[in-house]
Amino acid sequence: MVVGGNGMLGRKLVAKLIQNSIDGKIDVETIISVDVGSNQSEIKKIPVNLAFVTADITNFKVCQQLISNKPDVIFHLAAVVSGEAESNFETGYKVNLDATRNIFEAIRIESNNYHPRVVFTSSAAVYGGPFPELINDEFILQPTTSYGIQKVIGELLVNDYSRLGFFNGIGLRLPTICVRPGKPNAAASGVFSNIIREPLAGKEAILTVSKDTQMVFASPQSAVDNLIHALNVDTTLLGNRRCLTMPGITATVAEEIQALHKVAGDKIVALIKESIDPSAQKFVNNWNFPPFTADRAQGLGFSCEQSFEEIIIKHINNELSGEILGAKL
Repeated sequence: MVVGGNGMLGRKLVAKLIQNSIDGKIDVETIISVDVGSNQSEIKKIPVNLAFVTADITNFKVCQQLISNKPDVIFHLAAVVSGEAESNFETGYKVNLDATRNIFEAIRIESNNYHPRVVFTSSAAVYGGPFPELINDEFILQPTTSYGIQKVIGELLVNDYSRLGFFNGIGLRLPTICVRPGKPNAAASGVFSNIIREPLAGKEAILTVSKDTQMVFASPQSAVDNLIHALNVDTTLLGNRRCLTMPGITATVAEEIQALHKVAGDKIVALIKESIDPSAQKFVNNWNFPPFTADRAQGLGFSCEQSFEEIIIKHINNELSGEILGAKL
């Protein structure tokens, strides 16, 4: 079951699970994609049962109905993104906290014989400053946004429900996903994708934060690969600390633009127009992350790109058919 299956990562995860099943890499009988809105796919002629369910997971009884199917694995991706969680306090807590606990509680009370693996998507937003020069696996979780606080609470729930044997959980603290395909969303981190995605499509992009703003990034493809890798991790190696910081590429906005120039040239970069938004800058200043070590995750086989140029090239190959404005990369 993929909860949040119609989101960007959810759709890519479902597609990758199906492809891995076709390739014989994993054995999947049924995939249930759950989302609050329109939830469908153009995937046809596949070797798995694929069901799309529209459901409101803020309703506990709905969660009980979903869990009554007893899926062996539950990917919990559903969330109200960072900017929206900050501007709409009640909705953020209702979706990011209450709905998460609804799912976990529905698993707990289903039966004593039901013990699924739960893969919970957390975020680098669980960290807050002041930052050291390097964030290692021992750095304190002290978020400075409502979204980050909601994710920390979710992580603690994963630890506790796993400790008590209600399910076998693992949490992945994802870096900022870049380049996000599609249209801009309400995530405060959206600017980091906008300044790459829009110019590559021949559109003007507005840079709303300063060029020295720094973030840790990974591509949608590596995020999905790491989610699937989480299925096979020996969770006894995690102890009671079930949540892992995923590896990522640290870059400033200026370094993003330099990478875009290296890959795509002057004309593409010229489509970026600077217009600083004080509210956006204030929000991202809560992050401005130094590099992560992610030693625990890498020791368990999780990985990411080696450069920001590689992230851009993956976007071009996966979302633009390998072309920039009609010309092959």
